[in-house]
Amino acid sequence: EDVQAMLMGGHGDEMVPLPRFTTIGGIPVTEFISQERLDAIVDRTRKGGGEIVNLLKTGSAYYAPSAATVQMVEAVLRDKKRVIPCACYLEGEYGLNDIYFGVPCVLGAGGVEKIIELPLNEAEMALVNKSAEAVRSSIETLKTL
Repeated sequence: EDVQAMLMGGHGDEMVPLPRFTTIGGIPVTEFISQERLDAIVDRTRKGGGEIVNLLKTGSAYYAPSAATVQMVEAVLRDKKRVIPCACYLEGEYGLNDIYFGVPCVLGAGGVEKIIELPLNEAEMALVNKSAEAVRSSIETLKTL
């Protein structure tokens, strides 16, 4: 309940966990966890969906997406103005155009009311761009089906 983590991008190995924007009770996570442990958590976060699918043996990791959907619906219905990472249509934010991409946004009765542009460093932006390319590649693959 006290952990606030921020993720961007697509889902899976190309998602972009952002430890710099992760807090525990408002305190940066780096005050509680070593860099080595944090790197391991980031890696497991990226691979977690596949791990869950393998454990469930159902071909789908649906618990986390279901919980996220409940949070999003509640934010809209109750006009909570929550800051939540959502797949938003980008028109120049983060230097990306014409793509639905996971970014932090304010979610309320108007749906996505504002896209929040975090001040990412070069390494984080490189990961965002890599993730965006993976999303675009997936879309192109789907177009051929």
